[in-house]
Amino acid sequence: MSEQTIALVTGANKGIGYEIAAGLGALGWAVGVGARDDQRREAAVEKLRAAGVDAFGVPLDVTDDASVTAAAALLADRGGLDVLVNNAAITGGWKQEPTVVDPETLRSVVETNVIGVVRVTNAMLPMLRRSDAPRIVNMSSSVGSLTLQSDPAGDTGPISGAYAPSKSFLTAMTVQYAKELRGTNILINAACPGFVATDLNGHRGHRTPEQGAAIAIRLATLPADGPSGGIFADSGPVPW
Repeated sequence: MSEQTIALVTGANKGIGYEIAAGLGALGWAVGVGARDDQRREAAVEKLRAAGVDAFGVPLDVTDDASVTAAAALLADRGGLDVLVNNAAITGGWKQEPTVVDPETLRSVVETNVIGVVRVTNAMLPMLRRSDAPRIVNMSSSVGSLTLQSDPAGDTGPISGAYAPSKSFLTAMTVQYAKELRGTNILINAACPGFVATDLNGHRGHRTPEQGAAIAIRLATLPADGPSGGIFADSGPVPW
């Protein structure tokens, strides 16, 4: 493995993902900017480099096996991987009431938000296992909390038959990974960034992308005795 800490952030060309990359880069880490769009990815890399970050582009479509395999090979050539932040996600658009949601929409959301995370994580695990302090952060959301969603007095946004359940699924997978990886030095947790103004929600959120990135950066830099299999927001553990 490289002496410099190397991180990969998926969906890092804009929004929360970009700010996670910027925050990790500010620690002196080398940061792979994972994104599908070549032009946006390279623009993000240039902007990060201008800010002093050791950033490099990683062409990556989390829904494509060949793309993920190529990304893993690219990282191996650079010296490996220490931290993986699975941030790439889609909403599937609206309306999403369960009675009207298109099954294809549900399928595509799960393919990106859950299966894509599994695909990327499993491809990167051989390198992470060789790291001295491997960390995996899955960007979930409090809208996936069954406790909060089932509270009549709670405010978890519009009825969502695809996006919110995909985050519930992702968090459940995070817990299962933590169970399997127990006894190793790999810590894996889910991060809830809050209602952040991004392209994902038409910039309706009340938090900035930088604020939303803070919890991911904290979980990516946990000490060796840190938690694994947890779901965290800035305020602490999220009820699930």
